[in-house]
Amino acid sequence: MASLLASKPLMGGIKLQRQAKLTVPAVAPRVSLAAGARVTPKGGLSELSRRPFAPKPVEKKVLAPAPQAAASDAPAPEPKKFLGFEPLTWAKILPLGAMFFCILFNYTILRDTKDVLVVTAPGSGAEIIPFLKTWVNLPMAIGFTVLYSWLSNRLTSEALFYTCIIPFIAFFGSFAAILYPMRDALHPTEFCQNLLETAGPRFAGPIAILRNWTFCLFYVMAELWGSVVVSVLFWGFANQITTVEEASQFYPLFGLGANIALIFSGQAVKYFSQVRANLPPGVDGWGVSLNGLMGMVVIGGLLISGIYFALQRLVVPKIKTLREGKKKKNKAKMSVGESFKFLAQSSYIRDMATLVVAYGISINLVEVTWKGKLKAQFPNPNDYSSFMGEFSTATGTVTFTMMILSRWIFKQFGWGVAALITPIMLLITGLLFFTLVLAGDAVKPTLAGFGMTPLYAAVLVGAAQNVFSKSSKYSLFDPCKEMAYIPLDDEVKTKGKAAIDVICNPLGKSGGALIQQFMIIGLGSLAASTPYLGAILCVIIVLWINAAASLNKQFTALQEETGMYITGEKPKTADKPADKPAQ
Repeated sequence: MASLLASKPLMGGIKLQRQAKLTVPAVAPRVSLAAGARVTPKGGLSELSRRPFAPKPVEKKVLAPAPQAAASDAPAPEPKKFLGFEPLTWAKILPLGAMFFCILFNYTILRDTKDVLVVTAPGSGAEIIPFLKTWVNLPMAIGFTVLYSWLSNRLTSEALFYTCIIPFIAFFGSFAAILYPMRDALHPTEFCQNLLETAGPRFAGPIAILRNWTFCLFYVMAELWGSVVVSVLFWGFANQITTVEEASQFYPLFGLGANIALIFSGQAVKYFSQVRANLPPGVDGWGVSLNGLMGMVVIGGLLISGIYFALQRLVVPKIKTLREGKKKKNKAKMSVGESFKFLAQSSYIRDMATLVVAYGISINLVEVTWKGKLKAQFPNPNDYSSFMGEFSTATGTVTFTMMILSRWIFKQFGWGVAALITPIMLLITGLLFFTLVLAGDAVKPTLAGFGMTPLYAAVLVGAAQNVFSKSSKYSLFDPCKEMAYIPLDDEVKTKGKAAIDVICNPLGKSGGALIQQFMIIGLGSLAASTPYLGAILCVIIVLWINAAASLNKQFTALQEETGMYITGEKPKTADKPADKPAQ
């Protein structure tokens, strides 16, 4: 009976061969008429039909949808791709790239112009910068953050964008047309001169802020352009409409485009700074240059707004952005107290915070001293501005080259070496700069053979220091910092980034400024503070290097643990022990 059951076809033509193999050993020794009476074809079929090996009817249910699913998937490949991406992707990326170019073009012009205004202003100098960053720029940044949070709860994202960017465009346009021409009437020059005689030269910095308040307002607005328009408006919008895959492919290209903008804007600053050579006597050459530069900033701002408007009308409606994901990110924001607590608990985040703070302090210590020498070499605003234009062009060119090399550095030497290049570069060039400033008289005969004075040599070395430090920062330091977040779990990644944004960026920017303020007030001038600033620079960079080495060990361990390697594959050094047995 078992052999009959094993070979006889049932409904749907399916032979129960597997069932026969299972039942033969158990039933064969006891084959009898009684057993045959108990096993009936109908009962056996109904019982077997309820088992997983169900004949035909169940198979039809499983197989029937397959052709429909294939048919429904057929239209998916229809959109034609260009260079591996769909038209919608290019419709987002190309306008975003144009926006970023305009934003960075404007930022370079504003950054160079703000230094010219405050450093070369009457009764002012490089000593004003530390006080500006601490007592004017920082409160304005905090005030904007509070205002932005309040507006974000009441306006749509599009309305919020225009509400933030239009005041910048209006201010920079009105500064060149109204505030600068009326500076003599607006600045309390006599009052501040009397105040300086009473208070003494130790307080020249704070008094210069009051004396040239419109220039200082320009300085703060230019600083805010970098943090508000670049970080908040642009990157917030870009992260909203791009996917992770698109971001990984195109965000690095935005960095290259930014440095091209740096080169173009540097040449624009140089061009407008040299127009005074063709002006008749008695005409304010710097005023004419300022009109041209601010005109370009206004045009750039209008282009940014126009591109954003077009994206909102033509592209954004086609994209289903992750609005819920954005709300979740807002929940991860921490108060200052919570940020301090979180930093104290995580050695990994503490080391990352040390890197960010140390860079801010170090670059500030060298940069302000360099700008003091720069004013002494170029007291005329047009000459100062022309030099800054060349400086920006050089920074863009070197950074562009470094960004191309950075991929090879990461692949060949790894994260640890890449993270150490920036502090070592800053230490070597910073010490060379401070040595030249302090020992200028000793090397004067040697420099005379090259046709240079110690002052001009210090200006050139300081410029080289800034160029190489900033280029290594943009091409290596920033990518290293962002890569260090990748292996972390979502909670630590989100809270750690929020903590560093809330505390470390402002602390790094104002930390160096506070150190210089105490030095200037205690010693009387920035020049007298130079030896001490050089010593402090060495201490800060040593702490930076130690933190980078510590973070590299933790980062390497996390890569091994999670399998998330920065090059996409396990490093060769980690593969060698496993390869030896195979040999």
